[in-house]
Amino acid sequence: MGRIDDELVGALAGELNILPLTARLLVNRGIIEAGAAFGFLTPSLKDLHDPFLFKDMEKAAQRVCQAVTGREKIAIYGDYDVDGATSAAMLYLFFKEIGVDVLCYIPDRALEGYGVNAKALDYLKAAGASLVITVDCGSSDYEAIGHGRAAGLDVIVTDHHEMPPAPPPALAILNPKQEGCGFPFKGLAGVGVAFNLLMAARARLRLKGWFKGEAPLLRKFLDLVAIGTVADMVPLKDENRIFVSYGLKEINGAPRPGLLALMEAARIKSGETTAETIGFQIAPRLNAAGRLKQAKAAFDLLVTDDSTVAAMLAVELNAENARRQRLEEEILNEALGMIAVDAPERGIVLSSSAWHPGVIGIVASRLVERFGKPAVMIAVDNGAGKGSARGTRAFNMLEGLRSCSALLDRFGGHKAAAGLTVSGDKIERFAQEFVAYCNGALSDDDLVPDLHLDAEVQALADIDMRVVGELASLAPFGQANKEPLLVMSNARIVQTEVFGFGGKHLRLKLDHNGSIGDGVGFGLAGLRLVKGEGFSVAFSPFIDSWQGVKRIKLRVKDVQVRTVGGRLEDG
Repeated sequence: MGRIDDELVGALAGELNILPLTARLLVNRGIIEAGAAFGFLTPSLKDLHDPFLFKDMEKAAQRVCQAVTGREKIAIYGDYDVDGATSAAMLYLFFKEIGVDVLCYIPDRALEGYGVNAKALDYLKAAGASLVITVDCGSSDYEAIGHGRAAGLDVIVTDHHEMPPAPPPALAILNPKQEGCGFPFKGLAGVGVAFNLLMAARARLRLKGWFKGEAPLLRKFLDLVAIGTVADMVPLKDENRIFVSYGLKEINGAPRPGLLALMEAARIKSGETTAETIGFQIAPRLNAAGRLKQAKAAFDLLVTDDSTVAAMLAVELNAENARRQRLEEEILNEALGMIAVDAPERGIVLSSSAWHPGVIGIVASRLVERFGKPAVMIAVDNGAGKGSARGTRAFNMLEGLRSCSALLDRFGGHKAAAGLTVSGDKIERFAQEFVAYCNGALSDDDLVPDLHLDAEVQALADIDMRVVGELASLAPFGQANKEPLLVMSNARIVQTEVFGFGGKHLRLKLDHNGSIGDGVGFGLAGLRLVKGEGFSVAFSPFIDSWQGVKRIKLRVKDVQVRTVGGRLEDG
């Protein structure tokens, strides 16, 4: 670290009365001013941006007011993933609460695919809707929205995906990535954009005197915003950090019946939900319905106030998630069998008519984790391919797909994740061109996983309850705000023990400068024979509670085998 960094660390530690280690972690995240650091450590709803900074927000809010006061029927057009389902549930519950005639439409992944389609808009028009609000979709649906407009529907698009050159002919488009949009934070999930619309619409309805008593409290919807935000893997900073921080409080306080039932089905302890819990336990179960069956089950779970219905839906989603896991494992094993371990190509494109289109995105992510290469998985059905693509830190997936756009029927998404459709007879050519683009865009160094270490610990004994508490104040952790990763050098691995289903995980006993620590390494069973001295250990400390006793343990992320001083012994 340079002298300037050391000065910044010292200044922050002194002004905020925090440990130098905590100050170091803030500086590492680009937070160098005391005011910004205080705001980061103590997220506040007062720091949310003005929703009217969105381009078209005034127009959208006024049209919503017109529909509400004119007793029009409003339709919510969702998406089948968690971001879409939470967005749709939030708007639906808000409008229901204020007495609006509202219906929700979520397309079938297999039959309709992603985005707005003309037939669905015809259905909503026939059902009596005059205003359609899309959530987490719509930015690329020029023809369908044009069809709806010609049929007499007003459409408000709320979305966060990349904008095409020609925006759709909607009444209003709320998308922070839209050209000319003055909203300062561009990293919102779809549910975050929809929540900003609620804030604006409520403000305009209040001005019109619509609410006889108190206006609805929007804070109670932040549980849904938090789940959609974490599930969509957007950066947990700025507004997203505020949304998730407050949303977790709602979930851990008095969760709505559907979430409570889902948490019970997943055996999530009451009051202990974190962003990690959402990402690895809650979101996959909500996603399972949209991946394998119909996403309406997830929406129904989130909006029901009937505990019996909630329990039934939670059991159904839990079973679907288990089925999804089995399918995922089968497809992953098949995909791994199609890849040469020593293949020189820097991109992966695989296809099969036996794969379920709802699961291939997860498998693509796992291939990226394993090989460090951009991956595209394509499920082929009746001569048409539906693909899910996942990028890497060094690779912009949208740019990669754009380079092959002449071969694709359609594509869209984010830098890190995208979807595509391609004719079956063009898949081979697409694979060749995409891999060729990857070969030119990436170097071998780009394929090496990047393990970012925040700080080195001089003595394991220094990791006490205050340290762990201050590190926890940096939560919620996720994209763009990873859990702090510390490293200790010259550690001695005293003992290792494999545990868990399938023997995938590892318990470690570590000795560092005379202090003994217990660690757990998930997925690190391959290091079971590693013992001895001179190892560098990357870890995150956490507090483990057992029978009322709290102890500090280490979540070990990696162990670097040292050639000097270290040795391998049979365990």
